[in-house]
Amino acid sequence: MIMQRRKFLLSAAVAIGAPAICTPAWAQNYPARPVRIIVGFPAGGLTDITARLIGQRLSEQLGRQFIVENRPGAVTNLATEAVVRAPADGYTLLLTNSMNAINTTVYDRLNYNFIRDVTPVASIVDAAFILEVNPSIPAKTFPEFIAYAKANPGKLSYASSGPGGIEHVVTELFMMRTGIKMLHVPYRGSAPAVSDLLGGQVQVYFGPIAPSIEHIKAGKLRALAVTTAKRSQALPDIPAIGELLSGFDASSWQGLGAPRHTPAEVIDKLSKAVNAALIDADLKARFADLGLTVLPRSPVDFGKLIAEDTEKWAKVVRAANIKAE
Repeated sequence: MIMQRRKFLLSAAVAIGAPAICTPAWAQNYPARPVRIIVGFPAGGLTDITARLIGQRLSEQLGRQFIVENRPGAVTNLATEAVVRAPADGYTLLLTNSMNAINTTVYDRLNYNFIRDVTPVASIVDAAFILEVNPSIPAKTFPEFIAYAKANPGKLSYASSGPGGIEHVVTELFMMRTGIKMLHVPYRGSAPAVSDLLGGQVQVYFGPIAPSIEHIKAGKLRALAVTTAKRSQALPDIPAIGELLSGFDASSWQGLGAPRHTPAEVIDKLSKAVNAALIDADLKARFADLGLTVLPRSPVDFGKLIAEDTEKWAKVVRAANIKAE
């Protein structure tokens, strides 16, 4: 059954990444009016900033405004449903992210099928998470932390920005791979999680780099490793877990999606514009300052990434028995 599901996801992703060739004449003049990018998170967060940075570049390249519209709620599900129900004309886009892949399994009933109903346009960035601890933890290296956690099973508590979120599943994957056990303490966002980590109410956090990097540099938090196969440009002296734990690679991608049946010419035009923007050194630097790495891919390759991540996180969600709250 697992192999059949994987084949379905990959074939669906390829099919969705290559919409029908027959395209109405108006698509050749796209965009003829402003385009909305729907973001499933409040303004000011990393997802919102990504949308605004790429929207500005698309506005400059394509000569029409790309307007960011924030529709937070239900961990991106409200925004996703709004885009799924929008006309498939390229004027309503979704700022997709790893939560779309995770929600497929966390939620028993959704009013859409993400892989079927959202066409991949272009990936934009990839974000590593960082294993950071309160300095009260005696471990000063990744191996020391593993040894300390195993010697104190269930005594450490870890923060996340919410149950079923990317930080939660990344930490669950880490515990599955290492055999350690920690207590989950969910918060409503990364800001309160970092605040309680600083205060010592929780001891461990697999969080995004940007909110913590100044605390790490000031010695208020201790960074032990990043969650990817390779080191982060933002913290080049911090080892990657993939260097120490073979095959471990956990990150959060962001990209653009469009309603199913959006004309192929529109998808191709948007994809080329995004990938052209990601070559720009200034934009790369702005993303790097946020702990993000540009991730240029074709619609088909982006669709494969979505399918693979959907399957990957489904295994973690089921093994950890994570449910939506």
